[in-house]
Amino acid sequence: MRTIVSDRLLLRPWRDEDVDFLLDLESRWEVVRFLGAQPTIMNNRETALASIARRRAIGDPIHGIWVITTAMGGRLVGNLLLKPVPLSAGEPIGGTPEVEIGWHLHPDAWGHGYATEAAAAVLADAFSRGLTRVIAVTDPANHASQAVCRRLGMTHLGQTTKYYDTSNELFEIGT
Repeated sequence: MRTIVSDRLLLRPWRDEDVDFLLDLESRWEVVRFLGAQPTIMNNRETALASIARRRAIGDPIHGIWVITTAMGGRLVGNLLLKPVPLSAGEPIGGTPEVEIGWHLHPDAWGHGYATEAAAAVLADAFSRGLTRVIAVTDPANHASQAVCRRLGMTHLGQTTKYYDTSNELFEIGT
């Protein structure tokens, strides 16, 4: 998986030595509360290491799951993903899977524009590699992520239950 650089950030593949950060990040309810239909907190290093291995295993020229770090100092601040979005149970499977972008950041990194900057860099990279459309799905109560979607220029398409077995706000952006 490639590294993507923006003005203030570097998005790189996850490494085993990031385990303590990932455990800290995803053991916080305020971080994971909007992730999927049944969010759960991470509670041990073994689970974090297994999650890092899954993130690194994505072998696609466009998709990926990156750790977001500051370019100056290399401080780890969050997670950004670009991958096929899972359909809800009972949704018809067919055609090309839709690709979603998503993020979650450590509370210490909230309010600095990192999610918007990281997502914009990944979108620019993905579009330059031939992707033509990306969606984002957010929990209806996740107003911060919805604001990021709007800052990215994404169009709000309304509510959907098509993904993650729950109701989400759906956004899209294309080339």
